Amino acid sequence: MSKKLATFTKGIIRENPVLVLVLGTCPTLAVTTQASNALGMGAAATFVLLCSNICISALRRVIPDKVRIPCYIVLIAGFVSVVQMIVKAYLPTLDAALGIYLPLIVVNCIILGRAEMFANKNGVVDSILDALGMGCGFTLTLFVMASIREIIGSGTWYGMPIPVLADNPISIFTMAPGGFFVFGVLIAIVAKVTKGKKPAKKEFGCAGCPSAAACGKLDCGACGEGADKA
Repeated sequence: MSKKLATFTKGIIRENPVLVLVLGTCPTLAVTTQASNALGMGAAATFVLLCSNICISALRRVIPDKVRIPCYIVLIAGFVSVVQMIVKAYLPTLDAALGIYLPLIVVNCIILGRAEMFANKNGVVDSILDALGMGCGFTLTLFVMASIREIIGSGTWYGMPIPVLADNPISIFTMAPGGFFVFGVLIAIVAKVTKGKKPAKKEFGCAGCPSAAACGKLDCGACGEGADKA
């Protein structure tokens, strides 16, 4: 498999942002009661992830290390504002369904995490592939989870009633316990498929760390170990 293809496909299963890296769980659990909401959230997050990865990769040699995180947040917030205005103008029903979770894309761990761990260290083309792969993995997870919860919990799919199930819904699947149950089952399935293999841990270093001055440049290996335990 070529490096470019591997960069794109890793976010779908091997490093799925939700089911393997366990990021973005808040919107995952909150908006997956209907398949239409899941696709809307996935598309919005993918657009923001793609645009932010492109800008951060292109500006990675210009943005000073000490202020890179605030700069990332400003860029991400700008793209989220664009998405929010478009959704409000053309898809008011989706805007009402997603509610506060649409503007909260600004602090989605997937987007900030890819900016820091990938776009900040790679070229624009690779960053585009990474964003598309992670976005597809996120959207696919939301869609599958929402479809399961909507079919079993509401007896519908994409708003269309399903015979028998429509008259006998298991409503707990539309609630928090059902969301956690489906989430856990999907994580178990992916762990089985990937044989429980996790992405290799990155080495920590003081270079470029905005907190290096505050911590006195202690051994970063110890800091990384402490962070893992936190």
